Amino acid sequence: MARAFWKGVISFGMVAIPVRMSLATEKKTPGFHLLHKKCLTRPRQVLYCAADDEYFSIKETVRGFEYTKDQFVVLTESDFEKVPVKTSHSINIISFVEEKGIPHLYFSDSHYLEPEELGAKPFRLLRETLMKTQRLGIAKVSFQRREHLACLRPLDSILLLQTMHFQDEILPEPLAPEAEFTAQELEMATALVKVMAKPFKPEEYKDEYQQALQKVIEAKVRGEKLVSPKAPKVEVGDIMAALRASITAAKKEPAGVK
Repeated sequence: MARAFWKGVISFGMVAIPVRMSLATEKKTPGFHLLHKKCLTRPRQVLYCAADDEYFSIKETVRGFEYTKDQFVVLTESDFEKVPVKTSHSINIISFVEEKGIPHLYFSDSHYLEPEELGAKPFRLLRETLMKTQRLGIAKVSFQRREHLACLRPLDSILLLQTMHFQDEILPEPLAPEAEFTAQELEMATALVKVMAKPFKPEEYKDEYQQALQKVIEAKVRGEKLVSPKAPKVEVGDIMAALRASITAAKKEPAGVK
């Protein structure tokens, strides 16, 4: 399990539950390096100051906020620790809501919450209460130099904290062009969904892009010629015929094939 990167309390009314937070997910991507095109050598990162006409390292930098044109105030690590918000060391539950009332695009990253030994009883009580009421705890918490809106939900024996976007971070949604379909087309599309329906088993879904990318890397190492895949032709023809063909193909597809 990932190491806890945040420790504090869940503030639940007048109850304080000591907890620790760790990452619930990680990205699986191959590592690439920037190289000098001429000789394929990894470059050294250097920074240049035009005012002093000198080069310097990343260790000689500080964080500055531009409060007016070309005027900066420097903030140190201790300054960030002094930001006066209650959520620096507390997951402050504000309300409890039904999940269906939250649009999916508000949800962001996931984190595990587990209790410290002292908080095991109230932690379990909160988890059981969320399960019984079928509600999520909406909260605010600060880490990684910003305050997050978040929700708490039961996950097996622990809680899952999902960060959420604030409303002003949500971009306006585009408008789709108007289009009409027949009742028969809707019925056929519904039939296709039912044929393809099955329980969600996450182990069945693999990152095919990463596997294919690894093959490209191995082919480049061997000096083999690479060919780009052709983009599929997009043709919107007879929708009913396409749906019927899709249903037939789905019925023939072996279990576990995607």
